[in-house]
Amino acid sequence: MEPIEPLPLNLPLARRLIVNFIRAELTRFGFTRGVLGLSGGVDSSLAAYLAVEALGATNVLGLILPYRTSSPASRADADLVVERLGIAARVIEITPMVEPYLAQFAQNDARRRGNVMARARMLVWYDQSEEFRALVIGTSNKTELLLGYTTQFGDSAAAILPLGDLYKCQVRQLARAVGVPEPILAKAPSADLWEGQTDEGELGFTYDDADAILYRLVDERRRVEDVLAEGFDARLVQRLVELVRRNHFKRVFPPVPKLSARTVGVDFLYDRDWGT
Repeated sequence: MEPIEPLPLNLPLARRLIVNFIRAELTRFGFTRGVLGLSGGVDSSLAAYLAVEALGATNVLGLILPYRTSSPASRADADLVVERLGIAARVIEITPMVEPYLAQFAQNDARRRGNVMARARMLVWYDQSEEFRALVIGTSNKTELLLGYTTQFGDSAAAILPLGDLYKCQVRQLARAVGVPEPILAKAPSADLWEGQTDEGELGFTYDDADAILYRLVDERRRVEDVLAEGFDARLVQRLVELVRRNHFKRVFPPVPKLSARTVGVDFLYDRDWGT
């Protein structure tokens, strides 16, 4: 196959739409402030830049939540975003929160340890949002949401997901356009859940390859056989299809058995702003 080109994105339009979205979704419920976790990665950095543009620097709180094995370089990149944006930030070490549990139940299981850390961070986001009188701004992108490469009630937990309709390659494009520092753009994506962990290493494929296939399957509604006819690796295509299918439960409201005339999530389906 020829080298995969990044998916096209109208950068000025995407920027304006997301900024307006952040402002509208927070203010419709009476909030003017947002909190978000800052990992030092491109997703959280872009979300912070757009949140500041929407709400103003004084109305955004960045939360830096390292674990004892977290990369010092990631911490430095998060600090750089805070400095560039001029936002308030709090550094809260999660090691004392999670170590007692991990020592008892998940000491030797990297995936379980990572999930515990992600959910501990979620706890801090929501507690800090209460003090700051803010809503939690999530940083998950479309690729992660489709593949289920998130921790349910962890990094996927948020009041809004402003990057949720941007594939990873589009996040990089928009991040460069808004001025996210180059060291953040250049490094390998990582959730920094254990030493040496990278997203692509854990997944076993690159984001660019996944984005190209997912775009055809999801956005263009192409059949699997049509995507394969373009020369994409059959095993990767089938794996991505299975990941999207298997992780659908992370993208929907928990199913409720229908017992009444109007059931939440079944036929009580008002828009988000019902009653406002």
